[in-house]
Amino acid sequence: MKKVLITGAYGLVGNVAYRRLASSSDLYDVYGLVRRRAASARLPAADLQPIPDDHLRVADLTDFAAVRQAVAGMDVVVHLAATPDPHGSWEDIHANNIMGSYHVFEACRLAGVRRVIYASTVMVVFGYDTEEPYRSLLAGRFEAVSLPDLRPIRHDQPPRPREFYAASKVWGEALAHMYARTHGLSCIALRIGWVLAGDRVPTRWGESVYCSQRDIAQIIERCIAAPDSLRFDIFFGLSDNRYNLADISHTREVLGYVPQDGYR
Repeated sequence: MKKVLITGAYGLVGNVAYRRLASSSDLYDVYGLVRRRAASARLPAADLQPIPDDHLRVADLTDFAAVRQAVAGMDVVVHLAATPDPHGSWEDIHANNIMGSYHVFEACRLAGVRRVIYASTVMVVFGYDTEEPYRSLLAGRFEAVSLPDLRPIRHDQPPRPREFYAASKVWGEALAHMYARTHGLSCIALRIGWVLAGDRVPTRWGESVYCSQRDIAQIIERCIAAPDSLRFDIFFGLSDNRYNLADISHTREVLGYVPQDGYR
């Protein structure tokens, strides 16, 4: 049985992941780290699955001592907590996404955690919107895209962030690589697509970056279960959409991901 801590466990993706892992109590002993005992803005309160008090840690990521206490004894940390707003202020992004992520990785190193799964975002490649066919995909003009010629963005292409939020996630990916290379942690960066409470995107362009709740939960579990030999890698977390902006073949091949959903 693996002891797993999910940071941001009362956020949408965090709670989806918690529900998935907690349903396999023979495989995972699941804990949650939250900033407050309430659902985040993106997670309807009625959908929140509460975490038992003995498995819930309440702390701010800027409090290094509290983060160290939360990760102690864990095998895997799924780091989902962040300021997720592309319009967020530099102060919030710096505190939660830059300093907070450093605290998580450093606390995991000191605690001997075996693997950190870092939540990045597909938005790190939104800067490809200056080129076709990605401009048309992100504008929802799918009729202008030739499927035979479509080459979704690969995980090994350079990121192109457009704002502080996405730039902070690129920094987090680099931090994950550094901790894997320098300190021997197994670190996985997961570029998560658009996960929604209603599980349906409200705009056409969103179909190119959509990820269903059960697909992201599957990917996270497959990251946890991946062999110890996987030291560092980057995966896109999208469903099997007909017009995907990013390539999920690497996620399929390495993790054994089998998407269940997608806009076709």
